[in-house]
Amino acid sequence: MSKLVRKAVFPAGGLGTRFLPATKVIPKEMLALVDKPIIQYGVEEAIASGIEHIIIVTGRGKGAMEDHFDHSFELDATLERRGKDELLAVSRGVATLARISYVRQKEPLGLGHAVLCAKEFVGDEPFAVILPDDVIDAEVPCLKQMMDVFNERGGSVLATQTVEGPAISAYGVLAGVQDPNDKRIYECTGMVEKPKFADAPSKQAIIGRYVLTPRIFELLEQTEPGAGGEIQLTDGIRALLKEEKVFGYTFEGKRFDAGDKFGMLQATVEFALKRPDLGPQFREYLKGLPL
Repeated sequence: MSKLVRKAVFPAGGLGTRFLPATKVIPKEMLALVDKPIIQYGVEEAIASGIEHIIIVTGRGKGAMEDHFDHSFELDATLERRGKDELLAVSRGVATLARISYVRQKEPLGLGHAVLCAKEFVGDEPFAVILPDDVIDAEVPCLKQMMDVFNERGGSVLATQTVEGPAISAYGVLAGVQDPNDKRIYECTGMVEKPKFADAPSKQAIIGRYVLTPRIFELLEQTEPGAGGEIQLTDGIRALLKEEKVFGYTFEGKRFDAGDKFGMLQATVEFALKRPDLGPQFREYLKGLPL
């Protein structure tokens, strides 16, 4: 088994019902955050972290993602003919971002099932999982931080963020022991899905980044479907905990839930404000609003 994390799985087969009617024909992963689709932020994070191979798990009606990361010869030829060199570089750059493979999840049978669909591409090596809905703005890419922890500790790593108060009930929550030498690292002892505030085992909410050992595939194959007939990744990780160490890592950076309308609006405003070409003008516009 290779000990290097070289591959990242992107589960992208969901229906995106929270963004209807826009997602009736457009995959939610292709909704634009300023001027890039949500999924491209995750792909760029993976590449910046040292990932060599992207595996996107798609579903029916998701062909736009494949087209986006492919060459568009007609577009490129038109831009070249018109002398639009900067736009041509953008178009070609997307098509050469990474080595990308696609696998079809024929039925939406849960996150665990989506990860399992990538088994043949991943093989017998550790790998990352990135949920495209979670867009993370960080100086050091979130996945790179997690891969460093994996390389140091040798066990699977779950990204967590500290959530104060009753809002913790909206998340899967990590139970674990904090490392006295590194307050960002927890040795995981269990997970509780959407607990009541009073019952939450910690303030550490699990969010959409994972570094997992390949043993998870065999455990997911043995996992019985849960609610809604879905195979849950958290059930597979609970089984993994009985055999291997699993760590929670409170990453440095800011996470936006771009699968939620309000989270998408927050991300759009903050990413636009950081852009040198848009920020100054956008900031002045916001100051003038009668808020």
